[in-house]
Amino acid sequence: MPKIQDIPDSSRSSRGAMSHQAIEDYLKSIYRLAQEESPVSTNRLAEARQVKPASVTGMLKKLSGLELVNYQKHYGVTLTDEGRKIALEVIRHHRLIETYLMKALGFEWDEVHEQADLLEHVISEKLEERIAAYLNYPEFDPHGSPIPRMDGTVPQVQTRPLTTMVVGDHGEISRIASDSDSELLRRLGALKLLPGTQVQVLAISADRENYRLQLTAETEPIDLDFELADTILIKL
Repeated sequence: MPKIQDIPDSSRSSRGAMSHQAIEDYLKSIYRLAQEESPVSTNRLAEARQVKPASVTGMLKKLSGLELVNYQKHYGVTLTDEGRKIALEVIRHHRLIETYLMKALGFEWDEVHEQADLLEHVISEKLEERIAAYLNYPEFDPHGSPIPRMDGTVPQVQTRPLTTMVVGDHGEISRIASDSDSELLRRLGALKLLPGTQVQVLAISADRENYRLQLTAETEPIDLDFELADTILIKL
């Protein structure tokens, strides 16, 4: 997969003071938001990056000059093929690091996101390959998110939010959507609501704000609110 330093020399001068990390972070954010809606609006990207829309507009113009995004005012932004490759490379690093931190170093699943954010921009291709080999080339990270492969393909699993289920439905937890929310992950972990867990919906309140679940491996049902339930994705 390409890295920022692989951008042709003719484009590098346009990069100016932009750091590799800033570029990669924006491309990663665009890729993630595009899974829900494409093209991605400036306002949505500003909210995700927690910056002003004007700052986003300025960055998108620079990224467009580097031919990493397609950007039109009032239309939104999409990644070019090159931008997508770089975004997937960074996401691959991030999710491999999360998996390594848990399996090799004993981190909890609510601790690894912040650490991976720091390391994803700096690991070498050699270290990436060593980590992947050590982990036996995993396809999913500890939160159930797919790890992009070296060839740029991404493992696909069809899911639906737990909040779309009805009483009597059952299924396997595939992924946690809010994998960067440490407090939410701690709450889910305490309830043993982890990827791979089988759950059945026993009851839903009339306003659909509260859910009672039965976990296959547990004897007592558990109750959770909409915030928790909506971040749990069930494998179809």
